[in-house]
Amino acid sequence: MLTRDEALTYGLSLPDTYQDAPFKDTNWQLVRYKRNKKAFLWTYERDGYINLNVKVDPEKALFWRDIYASVIPGYHQNKEHWNTIILDGTIPEDDIKLMIAESYDLISDSPSKRIYEAVKQIPYGHVATYAQVAEAAGDRKMARAVGNALHKNPDPENIPCFRVVNAKGELSGGFAFGGVGAQAKLLEAEGVEVIGGRVNLKKYGV
Repeated sequence: MLTRDEALTYGLSLPDTYQDAPFKDTNWQLVRYKRNKKAFLWTYERDGYINLNVKVDPEKALFWRDIYASVIPGYHQNKEHWNTIILDGTIPEDDIKLMIAESYDLISDSPSKRIYEAVKQIPYGHVATYAQVAEAAGDRKMARAVGNALHKNPDPENIPCFRVVNAKGELSGGFAFGGVGAQAKLLEAEGVEVIGGRVNLKKYGV
């Protein structure tokens, strides 16, 4: 990735985004998230290269800067929360896209993010239904979205999706992380009794 158009095209491929040029200087082209209008990708030309400003978790800011000399503290922005990516050809495109996507995730109020946070709150040794997770995430009607999000769980070690069961207490037929039987083993390791592929919600439900 070397051009502004490539960066903007990728930014705009993320859900609910739009392009903006808020300044008189058209060198600055931004991509914002529609729901809160926050910018997660700033593009501009500086010293002969296209630069991208992306939001970053402070704990990962130094990680990216240490790996690539062309990732520096955010130009004209908070150095702790923003990085600048210089498109000089030294950074693999996949990593540039990853940094843009991470910026998007930080500023967006995505349903998946709320679902993952809700799942993290399920206590050790207990289970919650898809509907309960959906309600905790802000919308009880998105129980199906809970299943989709958990199938794509980006961090199974810290997002305990194995603690989520259906309305009857039944486990997933083909657990996405480990296959058949894996969910039962993880629950049993926490003291949850699984009988016939089902958990007693009155005893172990939240």
